[in-house]
Amino acid sequence: MKLAVLSRNSKLYSTRRLVEAARERGHSVRVLDPLRCYMRISSEGFTVHYKGKPVGGYDAVIPRIGASVTRYGTAVLRQFEMMGSYTPNPSDAILRARDKLRAHQLLAAQGIGLPVTVFGDNPDDTADLLSMLGPPPHVIKLNEGTQGAGVMLTEKLSASRGVVEALRGLYANFVVQEFIGEAEGADLRCFVVGNQVVATMRRQAPEGDFRSNLHRGGTAEPVEATQDEKSMAIRAAEVLGLRVAGVDLIRSRRGPMVLEVNSTPGLEGIEAVCNADVAGRIIEYVAAKSE
Repeated sequence: MKLAVLSRNSKLYSTRRLVEAARERGHSVRVLDPLRCYMRISSEGFTVHYKGKPVGGYDAVIPRIGASVTRYGTAVLRQFEMMGSYTPNPSDAILRARDKLRAHQLLAAQGIGLPVTVFGDNPDDTADLLSMLGPPPHVIKLNEGTQGAGVMLTEKLSASRGVVEALRGLYANFVVQEFIGEAEGADLRCFVVGNQVVATMRRQAPEGDFRSNLHRGGTAEPVEATQDEKSMAIRAAEVLGLRVAGVDLIRSRRGPMVLEVNSTPGLEGIEAVCNADVAGRIIEYVAAKSE
């Protein structure tokens, strides 16, 4: 297999592991910075140049596109798709997952459990919007935040109104959700590859915080997800069109709920905690699909 990994930095752990895993399995692999790719689009065909030379003929492309370059990065990925390359996470699927509001609408429409979520635009509607959600605590999330950034917990109604008004003043896009207190600051990261959960870790928020992200000082341990949790994680990724995804679940009294579906999940934490070759599983899946 001739493989390209779209990544801004070849030294990042996840990118490096994908390259190592591909080469260990005898595949040809190259890392391409999506911001150095430029494209020619015409009815006669599609072309990509990279640092002054044409590139193409890749059997598969694995996107490692950060949130800050979503728009351009997905355009580059779409160009490779148009040129016949397979990708486990198509450009449109990444765009669906990156937009929290859109993702929640699509997941809820398929009956997948989620914390109750509200969204509105006009300041005159704030009081009624919050009444649709119910009493605090409330979780307020920026629509395109990552790694726990832009996620706030408000414990009083006045605080919720204040944060909502402040974010509207900044023209930020955000959603407001119910707080699942019984989870006690813990969630599950289920790593989905194809139609399997290949590794799961339980993340615990540090004392004084409710965000369990490892980037925020959370701790993690390997766990075996229940069959219901695995099925929900696989289905959530499938609904958004992702074949490689990090699905974050929370355990509630109403059963498992999806918090987020990450289209570019990091490998470092899950591989270390679970002692698993997740990169290898990704490469094997992509190789089988691109034949």
